[in-house]
Order: sequence, then structure tokens, then C-alpha cells
Amino acid sequence: MGHNVDNTSGSTANAFDASYTSPGIEYKPRLGSEAICEALLDEGVDYIFGYPGGTIMPFYDALPDYPLRHVLTRHEQAAAHAADGYARATGRVGVCVATSGPGATNLVTGLATAKTDSVPLVALTGQVGRPVMGKDSFQETDVMAMAMPFTKHSFLVEDPDELYETMRRAFEIARSGRPGPVLVDVPKDVQLAACKHDTYRRLRAVEGQAESPAVAAAAMLLKKAKRPVIIAGHGVTLSGAERELMLVAERVGAPIVTTLLGLSAVPEDHPLYIGWPGMHGQASVNRAVDKADLVFGVGMRFDDRITGNAEKWAPNAKIVHIDIDPSELGKVKRPTVGIPADAKSALRGILRHLEDARDELAEWRAEIEESQRPERARVEGAKDEYGPIRIMEAIKATAGEDVRLVTDVGQHQMWAAQFFRFTKRNSHITSGGHGTMGFALPAAMGVALAYPDEPVWVVAGDGGFQMNIQEFATIRDLGLNIKVAILNNGYLGMVRQWQQFFHNRRYSETPMTGPDYEQFAKAYGVAGRTVHPGDDVEEAVKWAQSQEGLTVVDFHIDPEANVYPMIPSGMSINEIIEEHSV
Repeated sequence: MGHNVDNTSGSTANAFDASYTSPGIEYKPRLGSEAICEALLDEGVDYIFGYPGGTIMPFYDALPDYPLRHVLTRHEQAAAHAADGYARATGRVGVCVATSGPGATNLVTGLATAKTDSVPLVALTGQVGRPVMGKDSFQETDVMAMAMPFTKHSFLVEDPDELYETMRRAFEIARSGRPGPVLVDVPKDVQLAACKHDTYRRLRAVEGQAESPAVAAAAMLLKKAKRPVIIAGHGVTLSGAERELMLVAERVGAPIVTTLLGLSAVPEDHPLYIGWPGMHGQASVNRAVDKADLVFGVGMRFDDRITGNAEKWAPNAKIVHIDIDPSELGKVKRPTVGIPADAKSALRGILRHLEDARDELAEWRAEIEESQRPERARVEGAKDEYGPIRIMEAIKATAGEDVRLVTDVGQHQMWAAQFFRFTKRNSHITSGGHGTMGFALPAAMGVALAYPDEPVWVVAGDGGFQMNIQEFATIRDLGLNIKVAILNNGYLGMVRQWQQFFHNRRYSETPMTGPDYEQFAKAYGVAGRTVHPGDDVEEAVKWAQSQEGLTVVDFHIDPEANVYPMIPSGMSINEIIEEHSV
């Protein structure tokens, strides 16, 4: 049913039998639940996000005896998202906990979200006792089988002596290589059982090295390219390779774009940054990629939301692909040079081949700059109009350079990516590959706990916001200073937009009503405000920023506001839908 870890290879010099007693000292063997807590403590865990229940109760019984901080979320899915947000913000492993049955299954959406976006998590779940496993016992679920596609690895620990080492190994797997979630499932009686031995050992990471011939070849392609485009993905942030990426770009003068999850890996006020491509990326950026003779992809997956029709994407470009996960190389686009390595180490190797700075790409950059003028003029013209652009501008201007923006999934997510200028490292947190509605509010808890002295704003739609709205209580109890901007159009906006474009405006099951969010906030004892077209957007944002603790601003926007441009799924840049063409 699961995996057990053999820890017999560790040193036994300090091992002793539980029956051993020192003179005058009565030895009390540690329980499995205590071994779990000790492993968490030794991993330097700051916060655990969870929800108790029957089969995980022994762990919660041991928890008060350890200096571990637990956050009681109001739903297990929110616990996973909060751990995810904490991990994205800090680069450390997030931890979430749930009981068996529905508690464990509620974690799965959060695990899938983390898996797709390469976020390191350890999920601890309780399981029914070993004597009743496999008998359809109350709240028994084979969560390992259910979570298998959404985890890097899963463990079912049936021996209390394996708990400590398994937990430590789970952390190592979660953060090493391509990060991701790991599940540790522990039967209740194993948590209650005594450990016979005290044999604990630490595990070390093994750093991968970039391959020198491939690195040299990649550098050579970059030096020879006349129309290169560097694409930075989430892997740049995960490896802390922002500085190396900028040095590579500056030494050759190559323009940089980011994926959705790569946003904030590059400061958007840098002269080489030109935007982001894909389904809702700027038309000028998509056209630049289409004309490129080299696509230099770092820590990105060539996701379908970036490429559309992969066969028609960047048709004349050679491709350099750097990714720590070898399985990504060639999965979508066959690279001219593929480097299976950590982004930082690979870029450092490439930099050694780019010691002499050159800039022969001024003409290429000028061509891109000229193509962006009409887009920028349209954005500038819309800044004074009530709507998403003005709201994004107001949040940035009021919250300042230190703001961290956590977005949900939908139209507002795209507007934030398009119009919010990310200039602070790792300041953009969102669910990218899995597109999980309800992500933002609980994820913001993890971000705010990681950075309590920095402004944290949530931007959400009225649809996704209602999916984990119960976390108002958690945030209020924690006293977190989170500000929420709801872009309320009364629809499931992105689905409605597709229905408008491709289904003759048949708005089937997309109109949506919600609560009066101002009154809802008051019911939870926090501040709320409603803003209508014609109201002062900037004043409302300043008001929210001045409030203490959780504050929500409900911006009522045009019900049929659309995200432009848009490349229909599976299409190419030639099928792009722009606002002026509709």
C-alpha cells in the first residue's frame, strides 16, 4: 500500500533498547508522534498549517510540548494553500497537516497546485490504525493512491522507528532537485506506539552540476544570436538565480520576458524587460518570440499557455532549455541545447563564457520597442478610467515597492499580471499551472506570516474569493495585515469571456451573486468598503492601507470587461484577438 524507508544504514553507535535504564534515571521511550515533532523541529519549521481530527489526534496531543507554531485554518485545502504561500514567499518547505478521510482528500487540490508549480511542501496525514486498515473503516482513505499523481513521493509509515528519518527524508525530497510536495501518511496506532531506538541521522542534499559542454554550447548560441529572447520561469526564483539571469542578459543585451510564474524574477523597470508572452501576454511580446532566432528558456516548461500551438511557436528559433528536471527537456519543444541543471549553477557556468560584454542587439531591441508603443499608449489612456488598470496602479502606488501581491485565478489574475509593475524580487504569488480558484486568500496567510512587516495585498475575483472565504476567521485571529481587493463583475469572468467569444454569448451558469462583502467583513469584525464606478479608487485604496489588520475593498467593475489580448487555446500568434479587432 505504501513505501517504508529502511533506516538501517544509519549509525547505531547511539542506539539503545527501550528497556535500557541509566542508573537513577527512568527512560521514557519517545512516541511516534513525538518523533514527528522532533523531526519538524530539527528541520527548522516555523509554521504548521492544519486541521485536527481523529486519526491525527496523537500528533496534536504531542504538539503543545514543542516550540512549533500551528495555524488552525478553517479548511484543509486552505491549510495546503497557506503552506504553499509560505513556501513560495520564503523558498523553504511548507508544512500542512490533516486527518484521514475527508481531511486528507481536502488537501489534494493544494498538493496538485504545489506539484504543478514546483513548490516544496510536506503534507502529514493521519491514517486509521493498522489493525483496521483495508476494511473500509470510518474515515479510511487510501490517500497515497489518490495523491500519487500530485506528489513527488509518498510514504506510509508503519514502524514508529522510521518516523523521524522518513520525515527528514520527506523534507529533503520536497526541496531537492525540482521542488514539490511529499505526503507522509501515518496510522494512528503508529503515532501512539513507542520508538524502540534513538537512531536519528541527518540527510544531506546533493547539488547537481551543470554539464560543461552543454553550457559552452548554450553560451555560444547566445553570443551568435541576432534576435534572441530570454524567457525566465519560476525556476529562476526557486533557485535564487535572478542576479545571474540579469548578468547574462546584460552581457549580450538580450531582451527578457517572463512566464506568469516568472513575474517578479526580473524587475519590470529594467530596460531589458519587455513583458510576458502567451495566451494573455502582450501582442508585441508574442510577436518578438515569433521572430526570434534564439529562445533561451530558463526554469520554465514551455507550457501550453505560453506556446499555444507548439509546432507554430517560435518557428525560426533555436532553443536553449535549462531546467533542473530532465524530463522537461524536449517534452514540448526539442531544444538545440538542453541543460538538466539548477538555474543558478547553469547560468554561472554560462557567465564564464560571456566575460567580454557585447551589445550588438540595439536594432533588435529598438524594433521591439517600436512595436510596443501602441500598446503602451492604450494602457496610458485607460489609467484615468475606472477599471482594473486604475485599480492595479492605485494599489502599487499606495502600497509601495515592498508590496507582495497574491492573486487568485481568473480575469483579475491576468489584469494583475499585465498592469501591476513588479519591481521587488518574488513579490508575485499566484497559482499558475493548476489554476486553482480559492488559492489567494489562504496563500496570503503564509506570505504575511513570512513577511509580517511588509504590505500584502490579495487581488481576487468574486467567484474564486468565495471558495475559501471562511479563512477570514483565521486571518482575523492571527491579526495579519492583509488587504483584499475584490474585482467584482458578478460573473465567473474568464468563463463568461470564453462564452462571449466562442459560444455566442450563451452565459450558461456564469452569472454569480455573492454577499455584500462590506457587511460580510463587518460580521467577522474587520473593515470593509464597497466601491462603485465613479467613486475615488485611489482614496479607497489609501483608506484600506491605513486600516489595521484584514481589510476588504469590493470594487464593482464592468460585468463584461474582457482580458485582451487573447490567443485562443491551441492557436498561434496569427490568431490573436486584440481589443481593437473585436
